[in-house]
Amino acid sequence: MLVFGSCTHKEQGKTDKAPIPGQSLGMVSVPNLRDAGGYKTGDGKTVAAGLVYRSNQLSGISPGDMEKLANLKLKNAFDLRTAEEREKRPEELPPGVNYVVLDVLSDSPQAGPAQLEKLMQDPKGANAALGGGKVEAGFQKSYREFVSLPSAKREFRKLFLALGDKEQLPALFHCTTGKDRTGWAAAAFLTLMGVPQETVVEDYLRSNDYILPAYQKAIDAFVAGGGDPEIPKAVLGVKKEYLDAAFDEMQTKYGSIEKYFSEGLDIDAAQQKALRDLYLGRK
Repeated sequence: MLVFGSCTHKEQGKTDKAPIPGQSLGMVSVPNLRDAGGYKTGDGKTVAAGLVYRSNQLSGISPGDMEKLANLKLKNAFDLRTAEEREKRPEELPPGVNYVVLDVLSDSPQAGPAQLEKLMQDPKGANAALGGGKVEAGFQKSYREFVSLPSAKREFRKLFLALGDKEQLPALFHCTTGKDRTGWAAAAFLTLMGVPQETVVEDYLRSNDYILPAYQKAIDAFVAGGGDPEIPKAVLGVKKEYLDAAFDEMQTKYGSIEKYFSEGLDIDAAQQKALRDLYLGRK
């Protein structure tokens, strides 16, 4: 069983202060919970903060962190995990938050991002199955599936339509570690908003700052059991090459973020404009 350990970061803030874009909100038991907003777009606007949050799983939350989570005044929590993941780590939410399941990988439930615990529980088996760059190739394949898999397109469509409805906000979306399915959702959202690509990648890579320390005990156990220390970094962390694979799939199939939304997710130009207007209404 993977258990989150203590996470200490000097940059972590409190939920009652405006966070630095991309930083953790400082919840030890939910270390990768971050505001998706606050970033500057290429034309000088700012993606509104306090409306959309991205996170790792909401399970095993401490009482203090549950109070902080309640202070976000969420209306909806969107769970991108598979049925197996949800059964192992049931959702924990403050009273009054609407819980919505959006199983992005229901058409590919054995994909690496949905099998993180299994991948870490057999170090020697992992060496044989995932060594020699196999794990990186597997995750790149999964990231392409985030763009092209029917279940992913269906569920991401629901997510982005909900995020475009001010009556459903503030909202939070998450998967298990908040880095893969959640990472692509956040990257697509910020790209549609017009946030520069370099910033989008930086935001994506920040998961390494919060998830790898949280899983340090599991990583140590994996290595002590004979596992290649590079495998946990590839499985539990994020790499630019993973996100690059998703964007390459998007460019190959659709040509642009706008066409990905219109042709892949059936979110038309008017709906995209409304989504942008909702989050970019102030400079």
